[in-house]
Amino acid sequence: MAIKIRYFASLKDRLGRSEDQLLDTGARSVLEVWQAVNADKPLPDNVLAAVNMDYVSLEHIVQDGDEVAFFPPVTGG
Repeated sequence: MAIKIRYFASLKDRLGRSEDQLLDTGARSVLEVWQAVNADKPLPDNVLAAVNMDYVSLEHIVQDGDEVAFFPPVTGG
């Protein structure tokens, strides 16, 4: 299983990278994907997640070939 993980805006800055790749054979939720590639960093509050450009819950199960994206909360003015 190969999953591409992308980070945007302040998450990208905080982590110091814009993407990761997770090679695994087990089913994982979006939250478990975060934990697998960022074991030393908890998922920040109010982060939005998308799989293949559709917003999903953190419990959503990812599939082989999926792209998971994490976005910080957006504020506007």
